[in-house]
Amino acid sequence: MAPAKPSSLRSSSRALEQHIRGHKIVQSAGEAWADIEVQIFQRAHEEMEVLVPAVAETLLVWIISGEALVEERDLDGEWHGSVVKPGSFYLTQAQSPYLMRWKAAPEQPFEVMHLYLGPEMVSRAALSLKLNPARTRMQEVSGGHDIFVSNLLAGLRDELRAAHCANRLFITGLVDSLSVHLLRHHAEAFTAKGRKPALLPAWKLRRSLDHMEAHLTEPFDLDCLAALCAMSRYHFSRAFHNTVGQSPSRWFIQRRMAHAKENLRSTDISIVDIAASVGYGSPSHFAKIFRAETQMSPKEYRSI
Repeated sequence: MAPAKPSSLRSSSRALEQHIRGHKIVQSAGEAWADIEVQIFQRAHEEMEVLVPAVAETLLVWIISGEALVEERDLDGEWHGSVVKPGSFYLTQAQSPYLMRWKAAPEQPFEVMHLYLGPEMVSRAALSLKLNPARTRMQEVSGGHDIFVSNLLAGLRDELRAAHCANRLFITGLVDSLSVHLLRHHAEAFTAKGRKPALLPAWKLRRSLDHMEAHLTEPFDLDCLAALCAMSRYHFSRAFHNTVGQSPSRWFIQRRMAHAKENLRSTDISIVDIAASVGYGSPSHFAKIFRAETQMSPKEYRSI
């Protein structure tokens, strides 16, 4: 029997968790939160570059504490950013992957809240405003400020952290109000032109990333990944590349190298054993791939 399809919202949030470093402070759970996904993170004070995959759901990121210079760019574009403070928010419904980086002031923890709004909830709000959900989407907002948005998100934050059981009616009221407000102020109509680029649904992205992470010592197997997602090799490869901006094999190599770098930094395991731990029986082949990724040998990387 095929595994059950997980919640799209939960899969999207887990897919993004793997890309961005940080400690998760609290996670929504239970029937009261069934229609949305909310998480609070304490992020690293500095992130040099992180790839954010395309996701179908509307994502709102709200700064709870800390001040930071946050920058974004398309994969082939230039960096653009602004200084964010508590109350600043980001709104995105990314149709393609992009890059982020930030540097936060060290005096305060850099805490953020992620809120994922499901398509059904946004469509319901759109219909209440007599908008066509199929021709309406959220505009991108970076480092925005809106006291009404902050007040609604503060209510969700407090309900998430409260000792009492979360109330679904209260949560739904806050999120419905938020969805309507965002559509009133940040919606745009669009006309579909041609086909949208094929993207992996969040649960298929999660399944393929989890499988590669669990099998780094084994040869890369595109057929297995495609079968896990019930797709052909061609359609899986194309959708994966559109979603994360890299081919599956390229992603697999980068995850191998990320594990190797972590072991070189934090352990005294021999380079031969590190190579074997990420699937390279030949130390010279490992060194060649490592140098192509980092412009230095494993020994040079460990020395610095």
